[in-house]
Amino acid sequence: MDANDHITDEALAITTDSGGEDTREFLTFMMAGEEYGLDILRVQEIRGWDIVTPIPNTPSYIRGVINLRGSIVPIVDLRARFLLDGIEYDNTTVVIVLKVESENGERIMGIVVDAVSDVYNVNISDVKPPPDFGGVVSIEYVDGLVTVKESMVIILDIDKMLTTEELTGPATAVAA
Repeated sequence: MDANDHITDEALAITTDSGGEDTREFLTFMMAGEEYGLDILRVQEIRGWDIVTPIPNTPSYIRGVINLRGSIVPIVDLRARFLLDGIEYDNTTVVIVLKVESENGERIMGIVVDAVSDVYNVNISDVKPPPDFGGVVSIEYVDGLVTVKESMVIILDIDKMLTTEELTGPATAVAA
């Protein structure tokens, strides 16, 4: 076994740009006028919104499941998960299919968002920790904040956000 066989996806997501800075790539998407980002290496694919099969007795933010090339993939509506006002899905609504890691291993899940925005290559040193609201506002899913092209991007930790415990607990709002 080669020493490189143990390199994690997170380590692979970090590259060095020509200036010697460590960088990461984030896929960004829009929800309620705010831009959110997630590690691009976790993205399996981006699909237009399509009909899902609802599953009885699931929280309202779990829209159902889709069959993706033989795999059953749960679909979570992030607007509903973050307690944002619902909107009618339209031609910009997408499902981002993600690889999520948990203590039980790796699984595939989808998140419904308003629209995909961009892919940013960001210097790690530019990502700032989320502010401390003293427990008044939940920021547990926020990995950091970065300013790109004059706007703030909220970087999400999908492993925390899409754990079984989080999905079965009460919905929470994320600071935006």
